[in-house]
Amino acid sequence: MSASHSSVAEVWDDWQDAVNMTAKQLGDWLATDESRSVGQQEKDGEATGHKSGRRIVEILRTRKADLTDDDVAHMRTVVGYVHRHLEQRPSGDVTDTRWRYSLMNWGHDPLAG
Repeated sequence: MSASHSSVAEVWDDWQDAVNMTAKQLGDWLATDESRSVGQQEKDGEATGHKSGRRIVEILRTRKADLTDDDVAHMRTVVGYVHRHLEQRPSGDVTDTRWRYSLMNWGHDPLAG
């Protein structure tokens, strides 16, 4: 069942700001060793952020009108994570850092223009 228009509207702009990678970019990134090298591993061996990234790809490929309440809840989780993580930016060049890799697993590349 689709989520209410108002619940999608509440998170949509923040989601668009937080997730700045396309479904293809994120899918390609999730296939890399760097992507798998960061994050807290769950019992199944996949990190929380990596699992979230796979879910983000699904959401990015879903029409806005077809988003579910679960999708909207995950979108809110992603927005919160990205905002919190951006506040922890390390000094210096972040190109090859675990900080950037973790954010990218959540669909945000801090170096994207």
